[in-house]
Amino acid sequence: MRLTLPIREVIRATPRAAIVRLDLDGGRLDYAAGQAVLVGSHGGDVQRPYSISSAPEETAATGAIELLVGVGADGVAGPHLPLTPGALADVEGPLGTFTFPADPIERRFVFVAGGTGIAPLRAMLRHALAIPHGTVGLFYSARTPDDFAYEAELRALAARGDIELRQTITRGGDADWHGLRGRIDRAALAPFVHDPATLCFVCGPRALVEEVPKLLTELGIARERIRTEEW
Repeated sequence: MRLTLPIREVIRATPRAAIVRLDLDGGRLDYAAGQAVLVGSHGGDVQRPYSISSAPEETAATGAIELLVGVGADGVAGPHLPLTPGALADVEGPLGTFTFPADPIERRFVFVAGGTGIAPLRAMLRHALAIPHGTVGLFYSARTPDDFAYEAELRALAARGDIELRQTITRGGDADWHGLRGRIDRAALAPFVHDPATLCFVCGPRALVEEVPKLLTELGIARERIRTEEW
C-alpha cells in the first residue's frame, strides 16, 4: 500500500531520535505489531525503512502511526524526511516478518531492546498488554541515560505493575545513574524468565541480537520461541 500522509507531530525523544506521528487523515493502515514502513518526503526519490512504534490498537484509536526516527544533534533526520508538522510524506507498507503472532499460545512475553530497537518492541509490548497475557518483561539497553526513548511511559507502566522493566547503560560515567551498567548478561536477564514457555523478542545492534538469544536458550527458552531483528 502506498499513502501520502501529513506529519501531525514531532517530539524529541532523545538527543538522537524523534517521535514522528503521521496522520492517516481518516484512512487506515492494517499491520501487525513489529512491522515497518518505507518513508520519504512526498515526491522524493529516497525512502528509508522505519518500524512502526505504535501498536495497531493505538493507531486505530488515534488515527496516526508513530515512528521513532534517528536524528542528528540539530534534530534533522536527513533530506529524505524533513521533520516539519504539516509536511507530506510518502509511506509504503507494511513491511517485514518480525511481528507479534496473531494468536500466540504463550502468555508470558519478554522484550529485549537495544537503542532505537525499542521501536518495534514498543508496538509489540503495547499490543501484548491489550490481549490476554501473564507477565510482560522489557530489558532495555542504551548507550547513556539520555538515550532511552519512551522512558517516562515505560517507567509508568512498570510503576503500575503492568510490565517488569530493567534498564542498563553501556557508556558514560553519569554519576546520577543508579541503574545497571554494561552489556546484558545472563545474571541480569534471568529474573525475566519465569517459565520456559515464554515468547521472546530481541531487537537492536548486531552484538545484542547475536548474544541475547544464546543467553535465553541457556536460561531454558527454546530457540523457536526467540524472534530477532538487527537494527
